[in-house]
Amino acid sequence: MMTYADKLIGFYKNLQPPEKLSDGVELLYPQNEESVMSVVDIFFKQFYNDNHPRRLIFGINPGRFGAGTTGINFTAPKQLTECCGINHTFKPQTELSAEFIYEMIFAYGGAQKFYSHYFIGSISPLGFVKNGVNMNYYDDKNLLKSVEPFIINSIQTQISFGFKTDKSFCIGGDKNLKYFLKLNEQYHFFDEIIPLPHPRFIMQYRRKQKQKFIEIYLQALMGDQLLVEV
Repeated sequence: MMTYADKLIGFYKNLQPPEKLSDGVELLYPQNEESVMSVVDIFFKQFYNDNHPRRLIFGINPGRFGAGTTGINFTAPKQLTECCGINHTFKPQTELSAEFIYEMIFAYGGAQKFYSHYFIGSISPLGFVKNGVNMNYYDDKNLLKSVEPFIINSIQTQISFGFKTDKSFCIGGDKNLKYFLKLNEQYHFFDEIIPLPHPRFIMQYRRKQKQKFIEIYLQALMGDQLLVEV
């Protein structure tokens, strides 16, 4: 029987992004590189080499310094080494969103426990860059129109791997959530979508309240397992 690791590795190896994007927009597809995919392979076999039921968490799309480098969502090279114990040849850089996510994962009980319950993906599993700057799938109407079939197919494919569909979580409570809710209303992916504040917003504008936001994440993700005052 194929494990989640087998399915997720195959998913990233066989992504079929749209051939034409908006003018000046470049695709961020790190898994196309053998050196990145070898690390992705190790990550999935370390944390997903089973069929234990999990739920999905969706970010927006990969950025250059996190998943755009490592191929693993919300995981920069520093977290890959220090939190996941995976050696690599990437530049040992970090990224704000990854820092928050792994502090939350540590509070959850560590990477092994967290990833046995969740997979963090993205509404668009591939990222976008324009003029050397990260771009979100919803920043340009023409880009969104061209990638929407790819987004829908990607979500449906991941669900087909056996992830739970009673609820999922959406990182980013504004445009990402609104778009995800619209798709879910049309395609009925999940019974419920629970919003989570975006880590970059927290780290840039609410850093002094970081612990409060970690507790918000834990309360949402652990449910009745954890009672905290927020």
